[in-house]
Amino acid sequence: MSRPTSTYRVQLTPDFGFAQVAEIAGYLRELGVSHVYLSPILQATPGSRHGYDVTDHSRIREEFGGAGGFREMAETLAAHDLGIIVDIVPNHMNTTNAAFWSVLKDGPASPYADWFDIEWIDGKVALPVLGDSTEPVVDGDVLRYHEHTFPHPGHYRLVDWREGPGYRRFFDVSTLIGLRVEDPAVFFATHEVIFWLLDEGLVDGLRIDHPDGLAEPRGYLERLRDRSGGVWTVVEKILIGDERLPDDWACDGTTGYEVLNRVNGLFVDPAGERPLIDLFTRLTGGPDRYAPVMAQAKREVLDLFFGAEVGRLARATSGDPAAVAELLAAMPVYRAYVVPGEPPPPESVEIVERAAATCSPAVRPLVQQVLYGSPEAITRFQQTCGPVMAKGVEDTALYRWFPLSCLNEVGGEPDVFGTSVADFHAYCADLRPYTMTTLSTHDTKRSEDVRARLSVLSELPEEWAAAVTEWSESVRLDPDLDYLAWQNLMAAWPISAERFTDYLLKAAREAKTAISWINPDASYEQRLRDFAEAAVKLPIGEFTARIDRYAMSNSLGAKLVQLMMPGVPDVYQGNETTDFSLVDPDNRRPVTFPATPATRWDEAKLLVTTQALRLRRRLDAAAPYLPMEADGEAAEHVIAFARGEDAVAVATRLPVGLARRSGWGDTTLTLPAGSWRDLLTGELHAGRVALSHLLDRHPVALLERHDL
Repeated sequence: MSRPTSTYRVQLTPDFGFAQVAEIAGYLRELGVSHVYLSPILQATPGSRHGYDVTDHSRIREEFGGAGGFREMAETLAAHDLGIIVDIVPNHMNTTNAAFWSVLKDGPASPYADWFDIEWIDGKVALPVLGDSTEPVVDGDVLRYHEHTFPHPGHYRLVDWREGPGYRRFFDVSTLIGLRVEDPAVFFATHEVIFWLLDEGLVDGLRIDHPDGLAEPRGYLERLRDRSGGVWTVVEKILIGDERLPDDWACDGTTGYEVLNRVNGLFVDPAGERPLIDLFTRLTGGPDRYAPVMAQAKREVLDLFFGAEVGRLARATSGDPAAVAELLAAMPVYRAYVVPGEPPPPESVEIVERAAATCSPAVRPLVQQVLYGSPEAITRFQQTCGPVMAKGVEDTALYRWFPLSCLNEVGGEPDVFGTSVADFHAYCADLRPYTMTTLSTHDTKRSEDVRARLSVLSELPEEWAAAVTEWSESVRLDPDLDYLAWQNLMAAWPISAERFTDYLLKAAREAKTAISWINPDASYEQRLRDFAEAAVKLPIGEFTARIDRYAMSNSLGAKLVQLMMPGVPDVYQGNETTDFSLVDPDNRRPVTFPATPATRWDEAKLLVTTQALRLRRRLDAAAPYLPMEADGEAAEHVIAFARGEDAVAVATRLPVGLARRSGWGDTTLTLPAGSWRDLLTGELHAGRVALSHLLDRHPVALLERHDL
């Protein structure tokens, strides 16, 4: 059983299954990764492009090649010295499965009744499907309603879709029903294939999807570690601000969103904050503060989507539903880490108390309940915070407040402009050695190279304002959307009108200011398409071309820092070269293997990625992170660190400001004792090195100790 030195995320689809992964084994090995990191592999809804809608935990997905195909792929990968990491989904499954059908048919008497997190009312579960005057039709032993089919007779009741379901779900998706993996029988039944793969030595590690949805993630992770033998495990946990993963969670770390946001911040100039916020307010008429936008968005999604969840929590706490919603809206994190039967951690008490202090007096009685009350009250509150944060922040507020949209990332804080080098060094000092680090994922709002372009705007706010003003005078649609559109059009350039339209439709629907997923407007949507068609014909590419030398510097710098900092670096498919993708499904488009560099930026990024990944295979994962400081007037434009005694990474930051200084001047960096070879150029360096020399060919340097 081997721990990864790095991973490469592959999105499996019906068109790209196990056989196709096996075909790229040689390419991935040459790239330097140690493990292939697969999206969910279990049987899912037919045609699913993501696999998070599992329908059968006892089978490996046939569309990918089934169990036989998985074994053949694993053997091929092993022959190339590559291991496998799999993505598993313990929180939920799709409602179109045999177990839930049994529950709908037989109610609490079903042998699968304990599988799902159901609120039984008079022995029935509410199914939110009714939407018009159409009457359900009995057809033999089934009941049909539009595209829905249910057993007949059955112990369920059909309700209006706005009412919400009588079961816990994934966020607001009623077709994804919550599982009770806290029950040992459910835990083993839903993990049997995963445990078989681990026992056979075919899998080396696990990525756990959405642990915040679980009743007790700490207990789940402990059981998983005991049964898995302690394989490398990371969790998709969104941490906000200074929040840290609990020390008692039995895992190696997170999937890296908090790392992504800090690395991104290194390349954002804090001086751009005020002018970009002023530009945002001028163009949109929106507020100059993010906090009230976020608070309003959370209140709205609670009212729109989470009535069933609020009601269930109100019943568990004997509280007023309005007060419950108010406290949920005030919570600043996805989970407060309170475990029933245990004293709540002081940090958890502080988080809940601080949230309640911003609420009306009616919320005060709830604090006692969610911290010290019944197991049901404590658990329900923990499980509901995450969906409210996800829908209110990720899927609403981040589409409403966007002075600089590279900051609007999952787990990001769009009103925090920049990360100082000193703060980044301090952050890395506390990182777990086997946590995952990342820059792009299947869920990021923008790819890393789109963000690299956007970061440049923090250094050129006046030039950017002039360009946007000119474009806006030619084409306009909606003050709530246009400025976001211009940012993403420029940063994803070149982009087709079709891709741009798809992005704008999703952005508008998520923002919920003009249209939404549940409130379409055909007239607005047509005007949006017209806007996209006209906008892509403007000379946007001229501005992009002017900033790309700086964006390339940001891109290579962020990549090198992420690949060489503490943790296990992940490369999302295709991001070993440039990728200018927007939010899913745009970032899940097919990737061509092997990557063929088409530009100088591509060539440089592939070189940096390959050399860093290969070096990580030679480097001790626990090698200390040692900050290095440059000397000279341009010292603020470099971040440098050593990893133990064998590697040094150097990256340029804030390149526009550096150019305004006319370059590095006499700024130097003193290397650790010995001789060092730059893996990107082949040159040897020692002692005190002028940055103008070290970084004359690339904006980054990757040095390995060289024994003469």
